[in-house]
Amino acid sequence: MKYLKTTKIAALAVLLLTILSCSTEPVIGSTVTYFPEITLNGASTVFVPLGSTYNDPGVTATVNGATVEYTSTAIGVNRKSPKLDTSIQDEYIQTYKAINADGFANTVTRKVIVYKTGDLVNSIEGVYTSTVARNGSTPSAAYRNMEYIYIWKNTDGTYEISDAFGGWYSIGRAIAGSNTPGGKINAVNISTNTFTFPGNPMTNDYFGFPANLLSLTVNPTTKTLVLSCDWNTGTAYVFVSTLTQVQL
Repeated sequence: MKYLKTTKIAALAVLLLTILSCSTEPVIGSTVTYFPEITLNGASTVFVPLGSTYNDPGVTATVNGATVEYTSTAIGVNRKSPKLDTSIQDEYIQTYKAINADGFANTVTRKVIVYKTGDLVNSIEGVYTSTVARNGSTPSAAYRNMEYIYIWKNTDGTYEISDAFGGWYSIGRAIAGSNTPGGKINAVNISTNTFTFPGNPMTNDYFGFPANLLSLTVNPTTKTLVLSCDWNTGTAYVFVSTLTQVQL
């Protein structure tokens, strides 16, 4: 009987401890968070004439169906303006951002292209599609009619191209940060295709190695430019870019 009584007492003690243990555990609640949803108003690519006003179409931002505020920032892809400046020709990436009450964010982007279209008699400024051959070969459709290559005019009177390789790596292969910038063009006489290239030598941003613009031929009738650039990585490459001006 004594053994049975002891066993009952031990069992009651264990039960009491179990109850106390359960009663001291915290109550864990759950919450539902709704992430922001953002939809672009208007086109995903907008063309804005140089010097004009950009009328931002904005976005529609909601959280669980309710409209919320959003912010907008922009940066110039090639000329690195920290804001969308319609006095500077460039491609801008405009980023819209909305945040919910729990601090979760969502973003969408729009491409804004500030442009000036030269007549290819007095000016070669413009937005261009590009078809590129490297060492005489254009291996696939990825290297044809690529969008976009830009030529703008600098304050010193020279022109400059956004990628001296015509977008071979940056657009054709979609390798981020693989432009070859700094391709300055001094137009001695556009009508006689007399140009010098004061930006030589340049360097590819991704792979390195020196590159040099070799020649430029302008055809105002067909609205095309043919630009040649060499690149020596230990292997010699020549990129020939046929640039077709977009008529905006």
